[in-house]
Amino acid sequence: MPSTVVSAPYAAMVIDARSGKVLHSRNADTRLHPASLTKMMTLYVVFDAIEKGEISLDSQILISRNAAAEQPSKLGLKAGSRIQLRYLIRAAAVKSANDAATALGEAISGSEAAFARRMTRMAKAMGMSKTTFKNAHGLTESGHLSTARDMTSLGRHLFYDFPEYYNLFSRRSTNAGIKTVNNTNRRLLGAYRGADGIKTGYTRAAGFNLVASAERGNERIIATVFGGRSTAWRNARVAELLDMGFDRAPNSVAVRKPSRPVLTPEGASDTPGRVIRTSGLVTRTPRPRLRPLEAPPEEMLIALQDGITDALAEIVRGDASTANPTPDIVPAAASEPVLTASLAGSLVAAPRPRARTLNAFASTAAAPTDQVDDQIVVTRMSTSGGRQWAINVGRFTTRHEAEKMLLQTALVELGTLDEALRKVVRSQQGFEANFVGLTAQTAELACRRLLAQNVNCHPMGPS
Repeated sequence: MPSTVVSAPYAAMVIDARSGKVLHSRNADTRLHPASLTKMMTLYVVFDAIEKGEISLDSQILISRNAAAEQPSKLGLKAGSRIQLRYLIRAAAVKSANDAATALGEAISGSEAAFARRMTRMAKAMGMSKTTFKNAHGLTESGHLSTARDMTSLGRHLFYDFPEYYNLFSRRSTNAGIKTVNNTNRRLLGAYRGADGIKTGYTRAAGFNLVASAERGNERIIATVFGGRSTAWRNARVAELLDMGFDRAPNSVAVRKPSRPVLTPEGASDTPGRVIRTSGLVTRTPRPRLRPLEAPPEEMLIALQDGITDALAEIVRGDASTANPTPDIVPAAASEPVLTASLAGSLVAAPRPRARTLNAFASTAAAPTDQVDDQIVVTRMSTSGGRQWAINVGRFTTRHEAEKMLLQTALVELGTLDEALRKVVRSQQGFEANFVGLTAQTAELACRRLLAQNVNCHPMGPS
């Protein structure tokens, strides 16, 4: 951690975490550079995405050149390598690794810019009205600003909204996959009784920042400092603020957890609109309109007539081969029926056009050569052209179980498997449930989403 003295503005805030009551503040609403305090929101959004099933702790994250090129502090990730999401979380929370924070943002939102917009929307939903994020790591960037009040509120949300992950911030060191990393806040954690987090931050523009939380008995205090002069000065000032908090906080107070923020979709207005309340009851169900009846084309009539003739002839041949032919059907009754356009129009409704892939199909075995040119057969999308990947979602003892699993999985992950073909392959171990006809990218994305929903899945490349 650098020890250079800076002249960043000083701001501070102390609250009783149980009630949210402010016990001390100074310049708490001044917009300043948060530095790596930013990663508190990065991790909050990641925890929220895991909870919603968007991604899982076991997801293998591909490291981009952008993430690998981030400035220190960093874990040392290599472009093109893969690492589990859980290790990126540990590196960002404990080591304050910038490359890990960027990789987390790209894994959740596709790009760091999109992730920063999601962070800002989450901040607004949380009531952090003076906070705007431009990146996931906190390095100085124009417009990337927050306040001591907003960061203190964020620290309180982390503690109450995701208690299952909060212990990360108290670890003195942790395994981050490629190496063991030490906590940037280990000095305060080791020196102040009851301290168990949360996050440090430093840039030349921001100074030495810290959001710290400590618990003694049934009391919990959160203190924030922006613009510290050095690591030692910052830690000493935070210790003073925590002491002040414990002195001023009542011994017993009702715990009022903060309300969980509701993330608004990107592009939605931040200004609340007029609320229209409805009962939700259906009062009338209109009958659907009937499709207009139109006479089918002449080619269809010919095909229908040929089909009926062949069917009657097949029935006659089948009855003639039995010992007791049915008296109601005799060869004389197999005279060729005449299907007129008016009759067919009353029986067949012209379907509405649907978007499908149509391929011309010609087969000398199916029909005479002069009747094939006008026929069109609807086919599925070809699996060629890069669609040679597949995914496997399990092995089962019966074909029925495999087919059932394929149907259930297709309904769960319709977005990536809509154009895939369901295929059951029998092997010595049982029946394999596979989706085939996928690209490598689609297969990987489908498996990542299914694994996040606890559905077994692994991609299979071209054999």
